[in-house]
Formats: sequence, structure tokens, C-alpha cells
Amino acid sequence: MFERLIAYLDSVKARDPAPRSRWEVLTYPGVWALGYHRVAHWLFEAELFFLARLINHWSRMVTAIDIHPGAKIGRNLFIDHGFSVIGETAEIGDNVTIYQNVTLGGTNPTNGVGGKRHPTISDEVIIGSGAQIIGPITVGHRARIGANAVVTDEVPDGATMIGLKARSTLVPAEEWMKEFLPYGTPCDDPCEGAREIGRDCVEKLETELKALRAEVAQLREEREPTRRSGTDD
Repeated sequence: MFERLIAYLDSVKARDPAPRSRWEVLTYPGVWALGYHRVAHWLFEAELFFLARLINHWSRMVTAIDIHPGAKIGRNLFIDHGFSVIGETAEIGDNVTIYQNVTLGGTNPTNGVGGKRHPTISDEVIIGSGAQIIGPITVGHRARIGANAVVTDEVPDGATMIGLKARSTLVPAEEWMKEFLPYGTPCDDPCEGAREIGRDCVEKLETELKALRAEVAQLREEREPTRRSGTDD
């Protein structure tokens, strides 16, 4: 158990350059929230629901992270900072990184049956700050969810999702193969396609503006002789 704890602290330290030692990592609210959740989940599976919820309530107060006792979480989850919410039927794989203000939210079934309502997050996924992943969808292996993205559809392996509503962008293989990518977004530009679309729009607007200026100039030239003739009369 001690070796597993050391391995977990080292995995967090590998993804965050801020801590100088494992002792600093032990002060992280995400580490405590995960520890409390392990106990709460064990009680939840034993059908001791009130005790599980009691621990969940305490954890939320002291860490500002709300993880439902029913959520299934794999190894080495790193929640960097607080104010995140993970729903009851959410499933999280190994080596997942979640930044602040993230919601793994559920849909509200109209038939009143609970079932699978929250997302499944595959191994080595990175979820940026403020992202909202809603519904019983699957986020593929090594996918990156950009900051403030709202994801309601399936996410392919290795995709980077950006925007509201989130869309997939192509990411070069050298980025996809990186062990870790802070905030789920490459520092150069994961949105080459989006940039090209924006450039095309700007060029189109510039062309239309140029044509409008030419039309205005032509109209002025046509009106100028009329004004002169009126003055001569």
C-alpha cells in the first residue's frame, strides 16, 4: 500500500512542476479528495449509502471537490485544484488529469430510470479548466478536452476537443504521443483547421470590402459630372 501511495505521488509530481517534494503533493486537495473517495466508494459498494454520503459531504467541504461515492476511478487520477464535480455513474480510467472547475455531468432520463448517465473517461485523458462533459458518452484514450469545452458527443482516441459545442481538431502524432500535455492543449496550435477557416473568412471579408470601396468610388465619379452640370446651369 505504501509503495502504491509513493507511485501515485510521483505520478502527480511528474504532471505538475510546482511541488518540490512528495510532501507538498500530499497537501493537494485533489489528493485528499481521491483518498476520501476510495473510502466512500468502498462503503457505497457495501450499500452503506448514508456513511458513504457523509464522507463525500465532508470531502466536499474540505477540498471543494465533489466526487459521488458511486463513481468508479482508476489509478493515478490527478485533480489539479478544486471546484470539480464527478457524477455517480462516471467512470475514469488510469492516469487521467483533471484541472479546476470541470464537470463530469449526467443527463436526466425522462423515463425516471437512473442507469448510466455520466461519461466514461478512458486512460491518459487530459481535461482542461472549466470543461463540461455531459451524458453517457465515452472520451477516448489519450484524448484532450480543451479549457471551457462543452462535450456532449463521443470523443475518438487522441482527439482534441475545443469550443462550445466542442468540435474535434486534428493533432500531430508527435503531440498525441506525448506522455503529458498541460491543460490538454498544445502550446503551438491544436486548431490548424480552425485557423485556416478563420483566415479564409478574413480574406473573403477583405475582398468584399475592396469591391464595396470600388463601387462607392464609381458612384462618386458618376455623380460628380451631374453636380458640376447643375452648378454650371
